[in-house]
Amino acid sequence: MTRRTLFRAAASFPVTLLPGAPKPYFPPPDSKGGWRTLASADRIRKTTGIDTAKLDEAFEYCKLTSQHGGLLVARHGWLVYEKYFGRGHREATPELASCGKAYTSIACGIMLREYAAKFPKGLDQPVFTPEFMPASIFPLDDPRKARITLGQLLAMSAGIRGTNPGWVNGQKVTVDPPARDGPIATIDKTALAQTLWTDPGAGYSYATSSPHLASIVLRRVSGIELQDYLDTRIGKAIGWGRWGYALNRPNLVIDHTPGGGSIAMRSTDVLRFAYLLLHKGRWGAKQVVPAEYVEHCGRKSPYNPHYRHSLEFEVNQDGDAAASPPDAFWKGGAGGYCIYAVPSLDLVIYKMGGNEGQYDPALTKLPVLYQYDGSRANWKPDPSAGSGTLKLLDMVVGSIAKAA
Repeated sequence: MTRRTLFRAAASFPVTLLPGAPKPYFPPPDSKGGWRTLASADRIRKTTGIDTAKLDEAFEYCKLTSQHGGLLVARHGWLVYEKYFGRGHREATPELASCGKAYTSIACGIMLREYAAKFPKGLDQPVFTPEFMPASIFPLDDPRKARITLGQLLAMSAGIRGTNPGWVNGQKVTVDPPARDGPIATIDKTALAQTLWTDPGAGYSYATSSPHLASIVLRRVSGIELQDYLDTRIGKAIGWGRWGYALNRPNLVIDHTPGGGSIAMRSTDVLRFAYLLLHKGRWGAKQVVPAEYVEHCGRKSPYNPHYRHSLEFEVNQDGDAAASPPDAFWKGGAGGYCIYAVPSLDLVIYKMGGNEGQYDPALTKLPVLYQYDGSRANWKPDPSAGSGTLKLLDMVVGSIAKAA
C-alpha cells in the first residue's frame, strides 16, 4: 500500500490467530480487577522468562534519573513488575511532559480513519488550508506553509522552528535562532505564528508546536477538544481511570488541550496505552487505532529521513538501544518519563519519572489519593545517569532469558 492510499482502508482490520495460539489477553480497568499478576519471582521467570532481580537493578537505576517515579513492566499480558519511589504511586497523576505527543499522534491516526473523506491523501494531506486551520492565519505569513502535510507535522519535519540540534539527512545542524519550546508552544497563537527554519520536509527539529498544530487540525475536523476525542475513542475503550491534562499553569493561559504534551495519567493506564500499541491498536475485539498507523509509528517514517523520530515516537531500527530489538519504539518526556513497546518480545515498559513541579495537583486539578513520605526531598541528580531512556530499555530487555 502506498503512502497516498494509507488509511483509506475499511474501519476495521481482521486479526488472524495461529492455530493453537492462546487468545490475547487484555486487562480490564483497575476498577474491575486490573492487570493480571504472578505471585512469585519463580512463577514470573517460568511464565514470562523475566528475571525480576535484574528488574530490581533497573529500578535502582531509575532512581538515579529522576526525583520521583517508578518502573512498570508487562510481558505476555502479565504485569510482572511495579515499584515506585518518592511521589511515584499507582494513584499519582503527574504531568508526563512530551509523552503526551504520542497520544496526540495516535488520536490523529484514528482521525484519519474516522474522517477519511477529509483526508483523501492520508498523511500526505496539506493542512495549512482554511478547512484545517483558522481563518486568522490567512494569507499565510510564509507561502511554504501551504506545502506542509499532516505527516510532516507528526514527524517534526514540517520545517516548523524547534530546538537544537536540528538534523538534515542524519547530520546535526544548528537551528538559528531556536524556538522557545515547552508549554508556551502548545498555545494556538504561539504555534500558529511559529516561523519555518527550513523548507517543509527538508530537516528535523524537535518542535512542540508541530504536534500542537496537528491537534488543531483534529479539533477543527472533529469539532471537539483533543482530550474529549482521546476519552471517547481510546480512554473508554481500554479502561482508563482518572486522567487529564496540565491546563492550569501560572502566568500561562492554555486555551485548548495541548497537543504538544502535558497529559496526566495513572501509571497502569499509561501501560495500557503502551499495550494498545503493542497490539497494533487492537483492544479485545475492537480495532481502536488503525493497525497500519501504529505500525508506521514503530518504524522509520518516509516523512522524516533525517532522524529516528517517526510519528511522535523514536524508533530503534538503527540500533541506538544496542541491546534491544530493532522493532522497539518509545516516547520520552522531560523529567525522566518514557513509554516503550517491543513487539517482538511481547513487552511493554513504563519508566515513570517526574520532578516536584510535575506532581503539583494545581496543574491538573486532579485529586491526590495517596501519601508521600518526603523521602526524595533532598534528591540530587547523578550527572552520570542522564535521562536513562536507552539504558533502561536495554536493562529491561536484558532481564529476559534468551530462550524465553
